[in-house]
Amino acid sequence: MDKISVLISKEAVETRIQEMADKINHDYAGKEIHLVGILKGSVFFVCELAKRLTVPVTMDFMSISSYGAGTESSGRVKIVMDLAESIKDRDVIIVEDIIDSGNTLSYLLPILSGRQPASLRLVTLLSKPDRREKEVEIDDVGFVIPDAFVVGYGLDYAQKYRNLPYIGIVEV
Repeated sequence: MDKISVLISKEAVETRIQEMADKINHDYAGKEIHLVGILKGSVFFVCELAKRLTVPVTMDFMSISSYGAGTESSGRVKIVMDLAESIKDRDVIIVEDIIDSGNTLSYLLPILSGRQPASLRLVTLLSKPDRREKEVEIDDVGFVIPDAFVVGYGLDYAQKYRNLPYIGIVEV
């Protein structure tokens, strides 16, 4: 069994998601937003965020791969599963669980921008700037975290621990 220490408590995560939702509700008052969750990690965050939004919401998902067989990014990015719906003329919010190297989003943002959304915003639950290889403009960040291997709230270690209600550090 892996040892996991709590980095961000369940209560702190829930409070911050509510704050992020409040900001989105304010910024998009009178509009409909289209959330694009990046699979698999964003599922918990995008669902919790969507539940707290008071503006009309539609949702879609994409799956992007930037990892080879190991735990380190290969640097090669590809779309594994594309959006089911067009985002043309829609107010789109991309929802990520974590942004570390920036490789995935620096690849994805120009592609989605080219699909002519009315607006494009990027929100992430976690940002790990110490790992950044490519700069990405993030509109809303839940928490800035140190360079540690984290799990919970959608983040996994060998497909385990996504269901933890907090953000934890795997101690090796």
